[in-house]
Amino acid sequence: MSGHSQAHELLERALANLLAVDGALTFPSGFAANTATIAALAGPDDVIASDARNHASIIDGCRLSRARIGIYPHRDMAALNTLLALSGSARRRLIVTDTVFSMDGTVAPLADLCELARKHRAILMVDEAHATGVFGVRGSGLVEETGCVDGVHVRVGTLSKALAAAGGFVAGHADMIHWLRHKARAWIFSTAHPPAVAAAATRAIGLLAEEPHRRRELLARAATLRELLAQSGLDVAGATTQITLRELLAQSGLDVAGATTQIVPIVVGSAPGAVAVSTRLAEAGLFVPAIRPPSVPEGKSLVRVSLSWHHTADDVGRLVSTITSILSDCADS
Repeated sequence: MSGHSQAHELLERALANLLAVDGALTFPSGFAANTATIAALAGPDDVIASDARNHASIIDGCRLSRARIGIYPHRDMAALNTLLALSGSARRRLIVTDTVFSMDGTVAPLADLCELARKHRAILMVDEAHATGVFGVRGSGLVEETGCVDGVHVRVGTLSKALAAAGGFVAGHADMIHWLRHKARAWIFSTAHPPAVAAAATRAIGLLAEEPHRRRELLARAATLRELLAQSGLDVAGATTQITLRELLAQSGLDVAGATTQIVPIVVGSAPGAVAVSTRLAEAGLFVPAIRPPSVPEGKSLVRVSLSWHHTADDVGRLVSTITSILSDCADS
């Protein structure tokens, strides 16, 4: 109702320009952006199709909408097609997905999602929280990277990841942004996003254009990390080939999940085991958090490596040698 400043206006224009859409709306957090947008776009007469590994904010937004929710297996387009085909009586169909999945670093099949949205006359909403600033020629995310700008109707993101500020945003058609200004409860009834933080985020968007080498170098470093882990005996690509250390780790219930982005998860299994590995890494001066339920399913607790541009080749090498040693110890014990 109040608090929308010139700084917010400049940020929203900068976001719309970056994403090549009509307009954008900023929120106090990415969580608020997801919950408010989904609840404003869907209701009891609608169907929402949600990827099984979507972020908690998407899950809560779906619940708040009171729409009929269909959960399709992670990146399973055949299952999604079936789900949408059975939703013929729905007033509206909404497909919602992360583009980069925060727990495992995998990416959504955006081209296929766009095709299914077109086929079933559905709205396609994507959360670019972990892709904004990292992917795309201009750094706007995976929607740009994959050439799917025209097929994605709603784009949500955060200002607190690559942009190093705080808050969230939703972007798209001008009519949708106008609708959200009047229907998105988390925007209407929240304390306004601080103008100083909005100004910082606007400057960060400018840096995306001024320093494109950062995202190229980050993704190259992430590829190096995965390669070094694989050379050390860890199957970070999820391949079926079994190798010596992986066989040892399997004996202790340890596994390594695949990743194709700057997020590289290593699945430990039990929550205490993940905490123990994270603690050992912290003792070595490496911050690799343990991720436990409810963020991941029971039995799938992990330690998540999240690289930034500031991490050096030496940092990556030290991480690989340390985590390989820790996991080898676990396998032997």
